[in-house]
Amino acid sequence: MALNKQQKDNKRKNRNRYSIKKYNGSKPRLCVYRSNQHIYAQIIDDINGKTLFSASTMDKDFKKKKAFGGNISAAQEIGSVIAKVASDSGLKEVVFDRGAYLYHGRVKALAEAARGNGLIF
Repeated sequence: MALNKQQKDNKRKNRNRYSIKKYNGSKPRLCVYRSNQHIYAQIIDDINGKTLFSASTMDKDFKKKKAFGGNISAAQEIGSVIAKVASDSGLKEVVFDRGAYLYHGRVKALAEAARGNGLIF
């Protein structure tokens, strides 16, 4: 029996979340969401259930710089912004949560830009 796209996504997401649960909330989680037009990144404290920092291509500062947020250069910009905000507040280590998305393209560009600007994961 062949799996449809939603079943494959759920399987991939569950596999990723299982590996994240190893940290059991000891580190904040860098969660990535992407749509066709935009990309969003949040650093979440799972113990308190609070979003510590967020950055997206919907932010006013980003819209002044670039017109379109659905490409790799936009993802790199968001990755560097979220890393700078986190490092300015003293946060160094996070757990990367890509959800059901493959580590490829915009998700990979965001992760590498965040690593390049000081986040460790």
